[in-house]
Amino acid sequence: MNKGKVAAIILGAGKGTRMKSDLPKVLMPVCGKPMIRHIIDTLEEMDVDKVVTVIAPDGDLVKKEVAPYPTCVQEKQLGTCHAVLAARPELCTFHGDIFVVFGDQPLYKKETFEKVLKKRREGYALVCLGFRPEDPARYGRLIMENGELKRIVEYKDATEEERAINFCNSGMMCFDGETMFEILAEISNENAAGEYYLTDAVAVALRKGLKCSAVECAVEEAAAANTQEELAQLEVLYKQRKGK
Repeated sequence: MNKGKVAAIILGAGKGTRMKSDLPKVLMPVCGKPMIRHIIDTLEEMDVDKVVTVIAPDGDLVKKEVAPYPTCVQEKQLGTCHAVLAARPELCTFHGDIFVVFGDQPLYKKETFEKVLKKRREGYALVCLGFRPEDPARYGRLIMENGELKRIVEYKDATEEERAINFCNSGMMCFDGETMFEILAEISNENAAGEYYLTDAVAVALRKGLKCSAVECAVEEAAAANTQEELAQLEVLYKQRKGK
């Protein structure tokens, strides 16, 4: 997987409010190491060309943790697409593949990143990473057709037939850097929350005549932490992986 350049945007602007901590969420430790550091270590293992972290206006601690990699500030939290667009100044001249990774998902393996990248390079504008949880209820569904991703449907908006699908969106995506920001610029915030959702990139890409797809990872790799309980579960999963 050494052909072509690769960058990654890590979304790290989240607060640690539900963790009941003053620490930014991505700095919460898993086995003694901040969640975001696990992600950066994996990206470095892949020898990516650039890592950009999106931080909150008061994100100095995150900025210090990810240094010397650059950071971009998301001035207001207006959704996941809005967060990714904050990284545009660092990547607008980048030619290659661009991953988007949530900073509270530290368990992705190098092989999984490479699997997503391989699929992206088969000619897709973007590739999502999916997984099949035991209880898929709250996750967005990846609607596939003949190996191509046709849409992402949030659970609350899904029909009974769509809710029966257990292939769920992990949040990680990989874009063709040539079309990524053009796609994201067309995402609107005409929804109940008034936010710009990254998942809408699929609909925009298809509208432009581009192709999208998805690949699958193990359930535990997609685990995220919003609470202390979920953080403790990440520790358990990490230790299981390391055989501790």
